[in-house]
Amino acid sequence: MLNFRPLLFILGIFLSTLTAFMLIPGAFALYYGEETVGAFMISSLVAGTAASFCMRQGQSQTLHLNIRDMFLLTSLTWFIVSLFAALPFTLYHGINYTDAFFETMSGITTTGSTVLSGLDSMDHSILIWRSLLQWLGGIGFIVMAVAVLPFLNVGGMRLFRTESSDWGDKATPRTQHMAMSLFIVYTLLTFLCFLAYHNSGMSWFEAINHAMTTLSTGGYSTSDNSMAAFSNQAHWVGITFMLAGGLPLLMFVYMVQQKSLKVWNDAQVKGFLKFIFLVSSLLALWLWSSREIDPIDALRLASFNVVSVVTTTGYGLTDYSAWGAVANIVFLFLMFVGSCSGSTSGGIKIFRFQIAGVIMREQLKQQFHPNGVFKERYNNRIIRDDIVRSLVTFMLLFTMVIVGLSIVLVLTGLDPVTSFTGAITAVTNVGPGLGATIGPAGNFSTLPDTAKWALSIGMLLGRLEILTVAVLFHPSFWKY
Repeated sequence: MLNFRPLLFILGIFLSTLTAFMLIPGAFALYYGEETVGAFMISSLVAGTAASFCMRQGQSQTLHLNIRDMFLLTSLTWFIVSLFAALPFTLYHGINYTDAFFETMSGITTTGSTVLSGLDSMDHSILIWRSLLQWLGGIGFIVMAVAVLPFLNVGGMRLFRTESSDWGDKATPRTQHMAMSLFIVYTLLTFLCFLAYHNSGMSWFEAINHAMTTLSTGGYSTSDNSMAAFSNQAHWVGITFMLAGGLPLLMFVYMVQQKSLKVWNDAQVKGFLKFIFLVSSLLALWLWSSREIDPIDALRLASFNVVSVVTTTGYGLTDYSAWGAVANIVFLFLMFVGSCSGSTSGGIKIFRFQIAGVIMREQLKQQFHPNGVFKERYNNRIIRDDIVRSLVTFMLLFTMVIVGLSIVLVLTGLDPVTSFTGAITAVTNVGPGLGATIGPAGNFSTLPDTAKWALSIGMLLGRLEILTVAVLFHPSFWKY
């Protein structure tokens, strides 16, 4: 049976948090004398009123959540928070609610696709709000990935189940402590990124915005030219901290708490870093040999764009879709990959490819030794049948959602390349697609409103790992 009272109460907590963070861009608007002060004050008043209503209606003596509550809460929270977070954009001149919701959903899911232009002269308060949405979305997803998704066994994530994902009648002190540790480390890494960006030549405002959108692997920028507007040193800073955002945040927590580097022996961490190194090196070599680019520049361009796409940050540096067919095929594949579980990035995730590889290898062994008994292992843990089923289900649904979304986008009048890569970049939360319209040099402003709503849903599905939302459409979910 669904428990709506605690769901309302928790939703109220999230909305009250959103209300508090709306005051930050409001303060920026006051400081810079911008007209958006009213937009943020009205938005915070509306969100605060809704938060108060939810908390009053949902208040109870016990906070009991069962597995069905967790599925519904996860999907409901991201959608409803986005509805209210879009208000400052729609109250800002020249932005309709469709564009406002698209920009918000893209921000809070850390996708980074944008419908806005003229960023270089845009109000500081709007720019900081975009960055804050990505930063909050990043830490929100990490907490969900560590504490909720393993409990729900979404896409085989039970392999990463910890004490912090054992949910009972209420959140345990262990869960609360881990969430606080993750937030502190996330904030510390953001501050270090800010210092590095500022040292590379960015203004303090540019640095704080890009620090938030780099660690969250979101990709929003303060310039229409994205990272191309900044120095080569800033590009290397971006590479470093995008990689940090693509690693499990829990790994940094353990490094601090245990004062040990053993966490670097994790299979997915090693696989992720090796993959980045291999693809970046090969692409740099190809750029140097075929396009006669200076070796150092080739390495910088290749590394930045590969890391940006694999971590699903989506910063623009160069229009890699203009590099030719080979580069287009490579980046199309990279859109699917993703980084590590427990990071801020989207995509399929490295560990799922690794598990699929282990299963295929053992299946081939079984062909040669039909009577043999093989126990597939990943990170020294046995890959159980329920994990395999969850993984296969995730992969199938992931493919079906992309195909279905591509068809919907074609029906809105978009060309096949824009439709297919738009669907991929939305579901994988990468940001830019391929082609002249939504490629690294374009944006999503010219798309029809129907396409923007469809892509917004695709972003949400991708961010919540699809299964979390798909289960809500099963008839048995709503039976008492």
